[in-house]
Amino acid sequence: MGYIQFILLLLQVHAVFCNTEKIIFLGPSEVHIPVEHPTLEDLKLETLSPQQWSLRTHIRAEFPTKSSKYGQASWYLLHGLQEGQRYEVRVCWAATQPTDFRLDAYTLQAVFNTPELVTSLAQYLEGRQPDPVELEDQEPGITKWSAKSLESTLFLQVLAAADYYTMNKTLMEHVPPVYADIILDPYFLNVFPRSLVPTAVYIVLLAIGSWYLAKCISKWFQTFAQHSNDKKKKKS
Repeated sequence: MGYIQFILLLLQVHAVFCNTEKIIFLGPSEVHIPVEHPTLEDLKLETLSPQQWSLRTHIRAEFPTKSSKYGQASWYLLHGLQEGQRYEVRVCWAATQPTDFRLDAYTLQAVFNTPELVTSLAQYLEGRQPDPVELEDQEPGITKWSAKSLESTLFLQVLAAADYYTMNKTLMEHVPPVYADIILDPYFLNVFPRSLVPTAVYIVLLAIGSWYLAKCISKWFQTFAQHSNDKKKKKS
């Protein structure tokens, strides 16, 4: 196996463990966040930030319909972003729950000025119930945050459509929530995700080490070949 194929294999290791869908975007301009009620915290949405970058939760899903061809919508808040910084949001879920995900990031103004998005957000808030797993396992501060008067914030809409068929009528009529991880990953130097920095360092060290090892082995073979030639010359 060549070095290039080996490096590509290492970069794809994470794909073995779960399915992944992602969206890449730039941090928006800072906007005024109301600090008096009603505030964004009153929405009781789960939040992600560069400091609290991972969220394990159940995402509601449904089969596509004419009115919602991409499935059921769930809403989250991305806050504490940096203007102009490149970010990646990933949803990772088990292959045992076949689901098609679609992710969209919207500014606050875009959501509140679009009736369809406001309706979707309102429907999600109305039908949302606390997840026992979230209440027990979440780290403090995931669902609560202190907004500043100026902050770079986005709404994240996650659309989940069930992608399976079964003879089990219960599963066809009531799609179970998808157990998934939502990850906010800033880009290091706006080039590649921060989570890949250790992998990149490992690959670089491995490549350097392999080059030196190959050089030493090559030198040893050359010495061995030279020594063999010298022996043959002495015999002749």
